[in-house]
Amino acid sequence: MRIDKWLWVARFFKTRSLASDAVSGGKVKLNGTPTKPAREIKIGDRLEIATSEVRWEVVVQALAEQRRPAPEARLLYEETATSIAAREAEQLRRKVQHEPAADIHGRPTKRDRRALGRFSGS
Repeated sequence: MRIDKWLWVARFFKTRSLASDAVSGGKVKLNGTPTKPAREIKIGDRLEIATSEVRWEVVVQALAEQRRPAPEARLLYEETATSIAAREAEQLRRKVQHEPAADIHGRPTKRDRRALGRFSGS
């Protein structure tokens, strides 16, 4: 089975083209080395998957031809213990540490600009 199709079936990516782009862009490694989207995978292969904010390290447990519901998709792989710990630590860090730009959505309104002016003394 192609690696890009398996990533889509296992629900790591929303579309197969996104999975293919991630593999081509070096975001997915097969047994520690970058690969191409058409590369065939087999049971027992180790994948390192980096999405925008999450890193996964999984071992392929099964192959499936069709995309199934999420509980069935989780049976296709087994996440390593180090990956689980790192993912939970990153999730906790994001929960505790507030991103300064998280509250900014687009251009400031007139009211926001006036508040910034009062704050900066302009």
